[in-house]
Amino acid sequence: MAVDLPDYAQEEFSRALASLSPEDLVSPAVGMLWAHYQELRRWSPRLSLVGPGTAGEVLERHYGEALWGLSVCPRVAAVHVDLGSGGGFPGFVLAAARPEWDTTLVEPRSRKWTFLESAARRAGLSLRVLNARVDTRLPPGFPPAVDVVTVRALKLPAAAWEAVVETLAVDGRVVWWQGAESVEVPAGLRIVEEVGLFESRTRKILVAVRE
Repeated sequence: MAVDLPDYAQEEFSRALASLSPEDLVSPAVGMLWAHYQELRRWSPRLSLVGPGTAGEVLERHYGEALWGLSVCPRVAAVHVDLGSGGGFPGFVLAAARPEWDTTLVEPRSRKWTFLESAARRAGLSLRVLNARVDTRLPPGFPPAVDVVTVRALKLPAAAWEAVVETLAVDGRVVWWQGAESVEVPAGLRIVEEVGLFESRTRKILVAVRE
């Protein structure tokens, strides 16, 4: 369901990000995320990018929880793939905060892919957006070697996960944003870290590495 999002002032938006992020955000990152939010507000009334139940807390539930992934992701340059990027959470947000990463967003729905392309242009953020579905074969343009895979609210068949895991670097990691439903860890991966998301009893970030 499409929704209208709050009309925050830029200063209010920036202060909120500073209070929600686990690390200091440089000014260009904050500017890119502000541009993303402006584009999100423009598209949201006609495209389901944020659930209606979380629209009023979009800063904490979407930007803040995405930014919390910085606490379990490398600061150094890395190849990053975000699966099922939707409105850009967490992939776009992390790419803005880690501009040294080589980021690829993968989104199978054409209209959401178009939104992500538009948001990246408006933000001046350099990344790839693949309009593709991850299945038993990875789509053209999917990096052959990946350091960080991020996933939120997406279920993939076992064969698709097998293909994704094969691309992970030796010290690569898969980072999940878990909601009310427990994450089923694919074969070939093991959970090594759990991070709670703010005061939620169910939402958390899980980090997995190759067996």
